[in-house]
Amino acid sequence: MRKRSIQFLISVALSVFSAAAIMMVSVLLYNKFSQTAETNALRNTQQVVDQVSYNLEDYIQGMSEIYGVIHDTISRSGDVNEEELRSQLNTIIGIRGEIVSLAVIGHNGEVMMSIPGVALKENLSLYNQRWFQSALQTPNHLSYSLPHVQNMYKMQYKWVVSLSKGITVARSGKTEQGVLLLDVNFNKINQLSSRVVLGKKGYVYIVDESAGNMVYHPQQQLIYAGLKSENVEQALKYTFGSFHDESGDEDKMITVQTIGNIGWKVVGVSFTDEIITTRRELNDYLLNLLLMLLVFVIAMSWLISRIIARPIRQLEKSMKNVERGDFHTMTAIRGPLEVEQLSRRFNLMVSRIRELMQQIVVEQEAKRKYEFEALQSQINPHFLYNTLNTVVRMVGMNRNEEVVTTITSLSKLFRISLSKGKPMIPLASELEHARNYLIIQNIRFKNKFDYVFDVEEAALPSLSLKLILQPLLENAIMHGIEPSVDKGMITVRAWIEAGQVYVQVSDNGLGMSGGQLAALLSEETGGTTKRGRHAGESNADRDGTIVGAASGASKRSASAGTASSPVSGAGSGVGVRNVHERIRLFYGEPYGLKFESELEEGTTVTIRFPFKPADEEADERSEEG
Repeated sequence: MRKRSIQFLISVALSVFSAAAIMMVSVLLYNKFSQTAETNALRNTQQVVDQVSYNLEDYIQGMSEIYGVIHDTISRSGDVNEEELRSQLNTIIGIRGEIVSLAVIGHNGEVMMSIPGVALKENLSLYNQRWFQSALQTPNHLSYSLPHVQNMYKMQYKWVVSLSKGITVARSGKTEQGVLLLDVNFNKINQLSSRVVLGKKGYVYIVDESAGNMVYHPQQQLIYAGLKSENVEQALKYTFGSFHDESGDEDKMITVQTIGNIGWKVVGVSFTDEIITTRRELNDYLLNLLLMLLVFVIAMSWLISRIIARPIRQLEKSMKNVERGDFHTMTAIRGPLEVEQLSRRFNLMVSRIRELMQQIVVEQEAKRKYEFEALQSQINPHFLYNTLNTVVRMVGMNRNEEVVTTITSLSKLFRISLSKGKPMIPLASELEHARNYLIIQNIRFKNKFDYVFDVEEAALPSLSLKLILQPLLENAIMHGIEPSVDKGMITVRAWIEAGQVYVQVSDNGLGMSGGQLAALLSEETGGTTKRGRHAGESNADRDGTIVGAASGASKRSASAGTASSPVSGAGSGVGVRNVHERIRLFYGEPYGLKFESELEEGTTVTIRFPFKPADEEADERSEEG
């Protein structure tokens, strides 16, 4: 398969992705525009319907309050036919012009009192009227009738809504039950509803929710004639809200709101084709926009790919030079920000590779140096001098048994230290070396301390760097236990946990302060010996003999982390920093020494390194052979 240039790939990729993105955005914008337009139209329709509902509810509430005033006025009067009562009622009716008439009808349908004083129709039967029966059935509830033509008075044919409720009145000294009827002109309700316009064809109608009868419709005559119909059944299912109506020839959006305490629903009808721009116009607009953007994107993709590809080709040449082994190649490419950053990172990478190669050389030399120093320091003249001096004094005091023990331990100590020049020995041998060292020091310091070994059997076969415990034991004796007035205790523990070997040296000596411990654990010092000194012999043993004093050496030497002396000038010579660095060089950064200490309680040093059985080293040597 033929490989394409990066310029070609970038041009094609940008064009394809841009075209796909433009098409996706166009579709999303089209859908979003349609949805937003529809949502806004629905919200506007809902607000209009809510406003109509609020106006009607406010008007009906006003009529209800007037009805209550009239009801209370008639109920408190001494006689329903007295002139003073009629005068008060005429005043109230005169204030509200939309009130057509009021009447008090007895429970048998007899008209007790009527305003205005217009002649009633002959053979008038009010008992079977719907509003009259509603008032009798629920005398304490104010009932509203559907709009109808007034039929009580002669020559009166007004379109009214009747309000009726039970009432108790006094007539001729007797108390009687009846119905208070208040006819309100429907023109006011008609005006509040007919003023609403929802688009060019939209409108609002009112329906009674009890039976689905039409209270108001702008085309009510067509409704009665059967030439027009509304989806009233669906509207009655909603107390409020909106839904799409596709039952007719046109798609409509129906919005419903209920007028409280009267049982009427205000229904807004808006036509969908008036809400959003036609799909054909929107599609044509988006198609033209898409074509123009594609032409622009293709041209820009070619130009951008050319700008990007030129510095990348230059960077490719520099990489080929590094591939041939030239790590001194440096590039100074100018171009887009990302390419310049890539060029700088490439230069940093080459520099880092060069530094790492130099670091490997330095680390290998340091590793050999530490191993050489460890081997050179295995037989320390100061320690040997102090031990032999102790043996001479014990011979002079005829302590022959202790002499034998000391010399035997010393010989074992040297034998394990030499270990045929091998840097790795079994942990069991390292622990035996530590035990012999403690035997010698305990004799020298006249049983100043006790010691105990708590070792898991499973840890003994593991390989360990040699001479890693002796500096820690020296620290514990010289700087922890020897200055203390109490008898000391040294505990050496070893165990295996999660494939790691842990060796721990603890003492109950003087310990260290928080500041000393913080300095000890800081990375700047690289790890110091206990109490901030090198592991080494004290400048004077207990009987006052001066031992282990190097020329010009002070009693408090430099820390193991300083650059002045990685190996102490006294004692074993294998300083704590030496131990820490040897472990990290051999096993890696995560391993080494960990210190824990508190004043007057003692110090604990923990060594951690991976478990490796001694037989694995033998297998590796056999494979190498």
